[in-house]
Amino acid sequence: MQDDQRLIDLQRWLRSDLGIPFTTIRPASGDASFRRYFRIDHNSESLIIMDAPPAKEDCVPFINTASLLAKAGLNVPRVLQQNLEQGYLLLSDLGTVQYLDRLNAETVDQLYSDALDALLRLQEATTEGDMQLPPYDRPLLIGEMELMREWYIGNHLNIELTERQHTTLSHSFEQLAQSALLQPQVLVHRDYHSRNLMVVDKDNPGVLDFQDAVIGAITYDLVSLLKDCYIAWPRTQLLGWVRSYHLRLLAGGIIDDVSEAQFIKWFDLMGAQRHLKVLGIFARLNIRDGKPAYLQDIPRTLSYLVDVCKRYEELVPLGNLLDEVIPTERRVDRS
Repeated sequence: MQDDQRLIDLQRWLRSDLGIPFTTIRPASGDASFRRYFRIDHNSESLIIMDAPPAKEDCVPFINTASLLAKAGLNVPRVLQQNLEQGYLLLSDLGTVQYLDRLNAETVDQLYSDALDALLRLQEATTEGDMQLPPYDRPLLIGEMELMREWYIGNHLNIELTERQHTTLSHSFEQLAQSALLQPQVLVHRDYHSRNLMVVDKDNPGVLDFQDAVIGAITYDLVSLLKDCYIAWPRTQLLGWVRSYHLRLLAGGIIDDVSEAQFIKWFDLMGAQRHLKVLGIFARLNIRDGKPAYLQDIPRTLSYLVDVCKRYEELVPLGNLLDEVIPTERRVDRS
């Protein structure tokens, strides 16, 4: 690992300011943002240090949301020490085993049961006080989908859309945003998927990467988990989880008088919004940030989007646009 000034300053903060002796510091995980994570050993336990350059990242949302999720009963890293001026946080360590490492046909039901239990606690705990979080409002929903137009279609595929195609895309974005806004609004993790959920022995799962939490649509985190961009499951199995969760929401009074069919449609359309966004993000990570590894997950993400466009009449125009602009060879699902 090549030393840089921030890493040198980080180690000085740990040793000189906090008095934590350690012999090695090593990368803990990659990240799709400007944050970096390192792991050290101290007093027979491992600790995590977040490096979040203040010019690029803000540690305060992480600290506030960690407290909020912990109060809701989720297993999140504890903030042990902080240096907001330099953008360093010392955190407890939730281990090295991602859900993605352990998910298979034999383990998925138990792992998802744990994740859905935690998600239900999160949504049950939403209160008026949580409204300090940003709203997942129309500008944010539309702005995320616009990433697909700019980065995936424009920069990745290098395609210039016609005026008609631009209109189709904009109309589809509006429909999907309206569907999200019609749903009950709850605390939303926003990236509740297999790379941010850790397999732990106690209070599984450990939950990471929650600093972008908002108040938004009740199906958003469910979509992130079950229509994961890094692993896919047969739709019949997926719908079994969705139907079961819908019943739990009804029983808990979190939703009221929402039919199963309506809930599934909300779920599917929310997935379309998320996957449009993610296509843009994966393309941007490659082009702007020099992180090409995410390109391998585009076909799976695209397959979710193509599938949902075939299921709902209002999304047929979007599906036709995808047929027009995306070559067949880019549609191969590598899951």
